[in-house]
Amino acid sequence: MGIAGKRRQWFYGWVVVAVTFLTLIVSAGIRSIPSIFMLPFEKEFGWGRADVSSVVSINILLYGLMGPFSAALMEKFGTRRVMLTSLISIGASLALTPMMTALWQFDILWGILVGLSTGCLANVLGVTIANRWFVQHKGVVVGILTASAATGQLLFLPLLAKITVDIGWRYAIYTAIAVIAVLIPIVAIWMRNHPYEVGAAAYGSDQVVAPTPFKGNIFLTPLRTLRDASRHGAFWLLAGTFFFCGFSTNGLIGTHLIPACGDYGIPEVTAAGLLALMGIFDLIGTTMSGWLTDRFDGRWLLFWYYGLRGISLIFLPQALGLGYTELLVFAVFYGLDWIATVPPTVRIASDIFGKEKAGMVFGWIVVAHQLGASFAAFQAGLLRDWLGSYTVPFTMAGFLCLIAAIMAVRIRRPQALIK
Repeated sequence: MGIAGKRRQWFYGWVVVAVTFLTLIVSAGIRSIPSIFMLPFEKEFGWGRADVSSVVSINILLYGLMGPFSAALMEKFGTRRVMLTSLISIGASLALTPMMTALWQFDILWGILVGLSTGCLANVLGVTIANRWFVQHKGVVVGILTASAATGQLLFLPLLAKITVDIGWRYAIYTAIAVIAVLIPIVAIWMRNHPYEVGAAAYGSDQVVAPTPFKGNIFLTPLRTLRDASRHGAFWLLAGTFFFCGFSTNGLIGTHLIPACGDYGIPEVTAAGLLALMGIFDLIGTTMSGWLTDRFDGRWLLFWYYGLRGISLIFLPQALGLGYTELLVFAVFYGLDWIATVPPTVRIASDIFGKEKAGMVFGWIVVAHQLGASFAAFQAGLLRDWLGSYTVPFTMAGFLCLIAAIMAVRIRRPQALIK
């Protein structure tokens, strides 16, 4: 009883959640940097929106493709080692960025290296932490860690946009390098791989269980998991809805809202502030989504999330033309729903495919998310160059979200399909 009481008073898993939250904040903040640099790069290097968008598209694609393999790497080598390796790689890419002079260098540094490195510090990391350290409140933990992506925007975008406007984009890069340098020792000192390392049971359990050794090949095991999961319609519906999720969030709004505001004479710092405001409300919305996911049918939560997001995106072109008040309404409404879809999607995937496979299965679902985001990032820039505005890509994304809402309720009720 005494031991159980102490464990309840001080559960080290909350330290792990805090360190993971900080890491995901920094990773998300760094990934959002190209949206700030789109206009400065256009002026300094002569790169068009489609040029920079192509780099963002590669980054988003590799970020997603890395997900299931990063889940296997974390099973094999531990979360701390994977996190440290990724942070060092991101820091090296940042350090080389101010020296670049050609688009192909931006492709390598940000499209490939940052894309692969941040792919190891994505939603799959949050799902792995939640599954290892928590039995109770798992939905809330997933919600908190998922919301870190928006919080990264909240903290980074206005600051980096201000630095970029006042003294140049290179100094924004130096600021990001300094943050990485502070974060690396924090992860090295306080991160732990599994509750067993600190002699604890997962939160909500009284049994201390040693981690199961990873068996299999870190490259083939995720592919076998995809093969097994793809035999079931629920996987394709989850992946399909997440494709539209990525199409309508980081690929579109995260990449193009700032330059879209620039088309209407709205300063970059103000536009970055709108994204930051979305981050505040997404932190609230996604955390609340985790709480709701622990209590209600995730399929109907997804129905409402996608439906409301679709309405807000259809409204966005009008909001841009009307003024700041309407944009504030959009930022609040859309922000509450930004990535609230993650907790119910994780819960459904875990219930259907089982706890052991959940990380890798969700990793493949995230691949679909990033494929949608990658396509949206490129096509929106291309359509903007062709048509002179973002009205078509924003409206298109809104209607695709309404389709995703219908798809969500067609997912079969969770039951163990894969053993």
